[in-house]
Amino acid sequence: MTKNETNSALKIIPLGGLHEIGKNTCVFEYEDEIILLDAGLAFPTDGMHGVNIVLPDMTYVRENRHKIKGMIVTHGHEDHIGGIAFHLKQFEIPVIYGPRLAIAMLEGKLEEAGVRDRTELRSVLPRDVVRIGKHFFVEYIRNTHSIADSFTVAIHTPLGVLIHTGDFKFDHTPVDGERFDIQRLAEHGEKGVLCLMSDSTNSEVPGFTPSERAVYPNLDRVFSQAPGRLFVTTFASSVHRINIILQLAQKHNRVVTVVGRSMLNLIAHARNLGYIKCNDDLLQPLNSIRNLPDENVLILTTGSQGEPMSAMTRIANKEHPHIKIRPGDTVVFSANPIPGNMIAVVNVIDKLMMQGANVVYGREKGIHVSGHGCQEDQKLMLALTRPKFFLPVHGEHRMLVKHAETARSMGVPAENMVIIQNGDIVELTEESIRAVGKVPSGLELVDTSSSGMVSAKVLQERQKMAEEGIVTIAAAIDWTGKLMVKPEIHLRGVVTSIERSLLQKWVKQRIEEILSVRWSEFAQGFESDQPEVDWGGLQEVLERELARSIRRELQCQPSLTLLMQIPDEPPVKVADGRRRRTRTAAQVAS
Repeated sequence: MTKNETNSALKIIPLGGLHEIGKNTCVFEYEDEIILLDAGLAFPTDGMHGVNIVLPDMTYVRENRHKIKGMIVTHGHEDHIGGIAFHLKQFEIPVIYGPRLAIAMLEGKLEEAGVRDRTELRSVLPRDVVRIGKHFFVEYIRNTHSIADSFTVAIHTPLGVLIHTGDFKFDHTPVDGERFDIQRLAEHGEKGVLCLMSDSTNSEVPGFTPSERAVYPNLDRVFSQAPGRLFVTTFASSVHRINIILQLAQKHNRVVTVVGRSMLNLIAHARNLGYIKCNDDLLQPLNSIRNLPDENVLILTTGSQGEPMSAMTRIANKEHPHIKIRPGDTVVFSANPIPGNMIAVVNVIDKLMMQGANVVYGREKGIHVSGHGCQEDQKLMLALTRPKFFLPVHGEHRMLVKHAETARSMGVPAENMVIIQNGDIVELTEESIRAVGKVPSGLELVDTSSSGMVSAKVLQERQKMAEEGIVTIAAAIDWTGKLMVKPEIHLRGVVTSIERSLLQKWVKQRIEEILSVRWSEFAQGFESDQPEVDWGGLQEVLERELARSIRRELQCQPSLTLLMQIPDEPPVKVADGRRRRTRTAAQVAS
């Protein structure tokens, strides 16, 4: 590409994937054009009650939606494509380019979410070059990772070439035979790479990451020693690992049943595209293996990370409708817990063991290898591309710092690299790289049960209820500001030594005190034919004052909800001038 005579800088704005693992999302902006690279999700922490999915704050993208020209997808892992369906509900993306497997997975996701018509999906092959807008040409370069059909991208801009590695390691004996296109990386390095953005996940680990084939002999040994049914759980998207498991099942004369929607979908797509090859009779539905001898059964499941609704977790909790653990079963965890999931995974392992299963897990067993490059992989990437500027991405802060140290050892000057956070605006020119500002960079929390976003206020309320409990008070008040019946009080998750009858009596007295003092502030016009009461204002005052009193009395901070019942209509005058009341059907004001 011929460089334009321009002083415009390229803006690089990561919205996710920095100082964390997951929700990888990056914006590239040049003049009036934006392209997106990946749009992933993360999973909620324990404190995110009722939240199913965590997305990056996309405020900046929504505000600049008119600039979006397209999206680049590097591979099909959820932390790179899982957010796309949610984002398309808020803004359109003209075109999304990606590997065949990732695009096949996206097709189903977008159809299910009802947003398939909001973008155009186009699959690419190795060394394909696609034009996005006026300023961007993107070349797809085959790399090796833990999922098939994974790519590094070379982004050609008016200022020069950026290499974004995506997730990668250098696997010289890949399971599918698709080797890293090292030659093409070296050619770009020879011509000149302006900036390298590189995966930092394993930057603290010395050496090279082992080949995926390294797990084969160790899994083979485990399979040969399993006397009964064999359960194997791994990442649903680990196509290469699943291929190895299927090969070993065939070798050890075991029929395979797949349990877990995400794994079933992935295997179906991968088989259609030729990334998973096995005999049709190897894969059988669950009901067809019930009469087979235990030593001829392998159950491949989701749940290697202890996800609450996954198949393996439900089996461990004795909640799966069709599968129960029996003494003599062997359960293999062919995955290491990602940061934040250790407790959940250990709990699942404990429950499986309590039911008599032999559980095989742990790094020392050699039944899992990472899909991310270690320090020597990262050095090789730097040596091949020889970048002028360097930007470590995809990792927690300590990983980014360590990766920057590695880059300095490979000759990249300290002033030619920056360590940034989500939302930082990196301004790149032919002569400099620097952080110049910030855009919104928080979290967007999704409750898929209600198809809505969970606001920070709602999450705070949920956390408060979980930690301190909730008090609900129901009070019926008439048009004279008196209680019609004794109020009801209900405690949920609140620890107190006060008897309920005493607490109820105290609440009644407190409501009467508040009404006697403040009723006149909210009731007016009772001498006229149209008396008025500000019931909403009264409820707000009652709720606030009761909350203060409850917290003082109980010595804790529970949430309080007041359900206030009022008569449907105001009193009306009769001939003698006195007032009488109409019906008193309750109306709940919330």
